[in-house]
Parts: sequence; C-alpha cells; structure tokens
Amino acid sequence: ASPLARISGVGSVSISGAPEREIQIYVDPVKLEAYNLSIEAISSIIGAENRNIPGGTFDIGSETYSLRVQGEFSDAAQMNDIVVGNFGGKAIYLRDVAVVHDSIEERAQETYNNGVQGAMIIVQKQSGANSVEISKSVMEALPKLQKNLPSDVKLGVIVDTSDNIRNTIGTLEETVVLALLFVSLVVFLFLGRWRATLIIVITIPISLVASFIYLAATGNSLNIISLSSLSIAIGMVVDDAIVVLENVTNHIERGSEPRQAAIHGTNEVGLSVVASTLTLIAVFFPLTMVTGMTGVLFKQLGWMVTIIMVISIICALSLTPMLCSRMLKLQPKQSKLFKLLYGPVEKGLDSFDNAYARLLHWAVGHRSVVIVSCMSFFLLSIFLVRFVGTEFMPTQDNGRIGVTVEMPIGTRTEISKEVGMRLYNQWLEKYPEIEVCNFTAGQASTDNTFASMSKNGSHILTFNISLSDPGERKRTLSEICDLMRKDLEEYPEIKKSQVNLGGGSSAMGGQTSLDYEIYGYSFEETDSVAAQLSALLRNINGVSEIRISREDYQPEYQVDFDREKLALNGLNLATAATYLRNRINGATASQFREEGEEYDIKVMYAPEYRTSIEDIENIIIYTGTHDNDTLMEWYKGLSCRAQCKVRRFLKRKGFGQGSVKDRLISYTLKSRAEYAILPAADFLGQGMEGHINTPGTVGSPNWEWRMPEFERIQKELQKYKTMLMFR
Repeated sequence: ASPLARISGVGSVSISGAPEREIQIYVDPVKLEAYNLSIEAISSIIGAENRNIPGGTFDIGSETYSLRVQGEFSDAAQMNDIVVGNFGGKAIYLRDVAVVHDSIEERAQETYNNGVQGAMIIVQKQSGANSVEISKSVMEALPKLQKNLPSDVKLGVIVDTSDNIRNTIGTLEETVVLALLFVSLVVFLFLGRWRATLIIVITIPISLVASFIYLAATGNSLNIISLSSLSIAIGMVVDDAIVVLENVTNHIERGSEPRQAAIHGTNEVGLSVVASTLTLIAVFFPLTMVTGMTGVLFKQLGWMVTIIMVISIICALSLTPMLCSRMLKLQPKQSKLFKLLYGPVEKGLDSFDNAYARLLHWAVGHRSVVIVSCMSFFLLSIFLVRFVGTEFMPTQDNGRIGVTVEMPIGTRTEISKEVGMRLYNQWLEKYPEIEVCNFTAGQASTDNTFASMSKNGSHILTFNISLSDPGERKRTLSEICDLMRKDLEEYPEIKKSQVNLGGGSSAMGGQTSLDYEIYGYSFEETDSVAAQLSALLRNINGVSEIRISREDYQPEYQVDFDREKLALNGLNLATAATYLRNRINGATASQFREEGEEYDIKVMYAPEYRTSIEDIENIIIYTGTHDNDTLMEWYKGLSCRAQCKVRRFLKRKGFGQGSVKDRLISYTLKSRAEYAILPAADFLGQGMEGHINTPGTVGSPNWEWRMPEFERIQKELQKYKTMLMFR
C-alpha cells in the first residue's frame, strides 16, 4: 500500500480485510493467582525486557565507540524464557503461566473476493485530483507490486470508479464526432455545394476551440458537463453560419459577384442572426449565476454554451462572408455525376417546398382552426405535466451494485460470514452477469479510513458487485437489483438489507431517494413514529426499500462498582476498570519489531477464561492494603446477615429500542446456595416456592434458613419490582 500512497493525487490508502499481525500472550489466571502475579506486572516486565537502550560513548585508544544494550526480541518464542517472578526461591518463567502466540488480532474484519479470503486496498484521491489519471497511475503500479508478492498472492481490480468516467467521456467524444459528421452531411444535402459545406465545417471547430480556452483559463477539466456542452452547442453553432451562407448563395445565383453577394447578403440577415443568437444566450447565461448543487452541475454548461454562441455569431458575421467571397462562385451548369447523385435529393427538397407552401396557404386561410388547435395542444401539454415524474438524476447502468446486509446487532462475525458465503454462492449461480463479487464481514480496525466512513460491525455484511457491460447482458441493472432484494427477503436471519443501484448510496446516477426527518424529545416516540411511517410507505407502489437511519441499540453488560468499597481498599474506579480491560481486551506491553514493521504485544487472559459472566466476576483485583479479592467482591449488592450475603450485582442494558432494564442476576450466597432474582411479571399468580440447594457443607452444623430474613429481603427487592425465588 505504501507505493500507492506515493502516487501524485492519492489522498489515502486503506487496507480492509487483512488482519494485523499481533503477538498474543495468553495467561492462565489460576496460575497467576498461585504465583501471586498479575497481568500488569507481566506487561511491565515484557516492556522492560524488550528494549534497546543506549549506553553512551567511550574511548578505546584513538577511537570513540557508542555503547548500546541490544535487548529487543528477534523472535516471539524468546519471550517464553523471560523471568516474570519468583516463588519458593525458584524463578517463574513466562512459559510457566502463559502461552505465546505469534498470530493475528482476534477481532478483525475479513474480506472475500469471489469466495476466496483476501483483502481490499482502497485508494482514495485528493480533493480536486483527476480520477482518471490516478487510476491510470495505480494500474501501472500494480504489476510492479505483484513482482514483490508471494506467488500465491494475486492482485486484481474489484471496482474502478474511473471506468464509468472513461466510458462516459468516450461516448461523449464519439457523440461530438458523429454530430460534426451529421451536421456536415445535412448542410451538403440542403445546399448541394461542397464549397458551402466546407465553409460551415470550418466555422464549427473555431467556435468549439474557444470553449477550450475558457477551460484552460479557469482550470476546469474536460469532463461530462463540458463534453455535453460541446455536443449541445455543435448544432447551434452552424445555425447563424447557414443563414448567412444561404442568403449569400441566393445572391450569387441571381447573378451577383461573390464579393458583393457576401456584403449585401450578410447585411440583410445580420440583425436576424444577432437576435436569434441573443435569444439562445438569454437561456443559457442565467445558468452561470446558479448556486448550490445545481450550480456545480450547470454553471460550466452555461458558460461554455454562452462563449461558443458569442464566437459563432462573430464567425457568422465576419469569417463566413469572407470565405463565401473567396470560395463560392456561380455554377451555371452542373456535371452529369452531380445530377445523378444529387438529383433525387433535389427533387425531394422541391416536393417538400411545394408541400410546405400548400400547408402555409391553408393555415393562412383557416386562422381560427390554427389558433384553437395550438391553444388546445398547449392546454393538453400543461395537463399532462402532472403525470410526468421528477427525479434529481436519471438511473444509470454502470454495472455496479452495492449491498449492505445487517443481522441482529451483536451477531458474531462467524455467523455473518456464513450468511455471506451462502449469498455469494446463490448469486453467483443465479446471476451469470456477475464478474466480481466481493464482501466484507466483521468490525474494522480504527486505522481503516475507508471503513470509518461507513457502517461496519460483526453483524454487518458489505458487498461490492461488478457486472458485465450493459451490452453483453440481457437484464438491466435495475432488474438484477430487484431480484436481489427478493433473495434477501428469504433469509430469516437478516434484519435489514439495502441494495444500492450503482454501487453507492448517492443519488448521482443511482435510484432516486426521498428522506423524511422526524424530530422529537423521546427515543421511544420517534422510533414508534418511524415504524408507523415505514409501514405506510411500504404500501406505495414504486417504493423499493425503506431504511430507518437510527440503528438498533448495542447490547452490553455494565459493571457497577461499589465506590465505597474501592476507596476503603485504596482503589478507585479507573484502577478497577483498567484491571477489567487488561484481562478482557488485553494490555499492550510493547511492540515487536521485524523488517521495519511494528506489531503489538498484548497480554490478556486466555480465551477460555473470558467467555462467561462468571469468568468476569472471578477476575482478581489487586490491592495494596489487603488480600486480593475477586471482582465480585466490589459489586454493589443487598447485604443481609451472615447466613445470606449477596456478593454480586450487575446491571444489564436491555435489548429493546430506547429501553433500559436494570436486572439483578446470578446472585450467590456465602453458603454456596444459589438463587436468582427474576421479573415479578414472570411469576404473578404463582406464589413463592423453592428450596435451598447445598451441594457441600453449608458451614455451621446448626445453619438454617430463617423465614424472617427471607421476608425482609423480599421487601427490599420490591423496590426493583422483582420476586425472590430459590433454586
């Protein structure tokens, strides 16, 4: 990715789906407790051992040498021999309490290209940079990068957004050339003179070149808007020149000298030519003063057409008469070849003139019929406007589809990946038009610039699909997208899905979207209104997808520490939370360096010791004033007498949208008898019953449960709208 980032115009290069290398040190908490060690102590020791420390300089004879202690690890296995403590007069090595894994980070985003696991390199351009030039430079750099990669790693192109730009510009260039040819052909057919045709053709490039001067002066590029302006203006450019040339030709055919015919013929129609051109300028020039998104689209169009029309009228009143005076002459007799080729055309034009003369004679004699017909046609046109739809940009078939699939929030990456593979296999078989199918699953890393601009998570799948060219397939892009939406509805595990025609959510060339904004002071109320509005919109014909921007709430467990207990033992909330984070998420002890790259060394509990709530509760918190206790000792809880000491209290955030339910769960008695506290609604009308399960010695032989204590706890728990039940 680094060579690509050095290409001129490249803004950022992100890698998606390639997990970072990571040195993971999985410790056994049981052994840590046995040897009186902690993750913090091990991390500190590893950081101290993995160091290169300068020792200054010293002189030997006539030479001065620098002194350095080389202590960085060259191999991850060397960490196994680090002494992390002493116990019973013997050294404790890291291998005695932990396992060192040279692997990849645990939670990483995965990318699959055509069913094979790989990675994506996303190249984004700088603002104002030329997309086509950057794409060309990147394509030229790929073969050089391929030579430095292992033989089983292949580079390919998933999506090249500049392809659409190149195809569009190529089509417009072809349109400009064809327009030039057709204009020349039409002029020749109507005038019947090759010299006259040449005069008209000469005026076209002169007018168009003036527009390129404007592009160079303003720093604009040759893009879709500018090429569209040229295509529109070509037909207008020749209008003025044809009027002047046709009138000059009439004077010559009447016997005038070419020079005199050019002067008098131009004077006769000059005012009409200026008036018609100014009328066109009055239409396009106001576009140059438009602001906002419309100004971005049409300002360049307005300037280019206006400039071209100004140059065209100058050419029509100066260059065209001069060329007519030099190149045109009276042709009293036509050749046999000319009569053979142009004779049928001339007869057709004469027939057209006669038919038009008869129509004009009838219209002049039936003025009432003509006026009523025109007014009726005008009113009918206004009436039909209500049946014409509107949209910001017409749908464009660029052969790209973007699909976003969301499972219920909290779904593991493995499940999302399995659904992604099923969709890939189904679509590859059902749609032979697919050339490239790429999908990404999992939570992106924080340094992934591209992923940070879009939704991602363990429950989200993102597809990038490239189809064959429109001319090579029978089904359109819209038809394939509609079929894919129906496919997604067949998966019960999918909660939300979005199929973006064109590969993105933007309306530029994609499907038209309509946004509704809902304001309120309550999440519950706005969620309810959004759901009702969504149900109403689904019944409207033509609506393909409905998306609610507010995402589901992330389920989580919240640990509520007893600050008083922490303070009595010389601890604070930050210290206790750090202990929790280091054991679950890991503590970064140092960086392992190899071949100029740095990789994190993380120390954490082994995976099998952080898979349940009980594992979290058994995390040991180290104090400087008292014996070490497990995390459960620091939770808030309801306390009663010696026979019944509640030791655990967790608050869990509910899964419902906008609702938070605090629930007491998984309590343990000091006597090892267990009970659970469940919502009162689950037991209404059932009364209270239960027994005490004592798998071992309860404690005192005379130990017994006292009913008054039971009733007192029940009253305390009524504050939480719960009932107490033993199990």
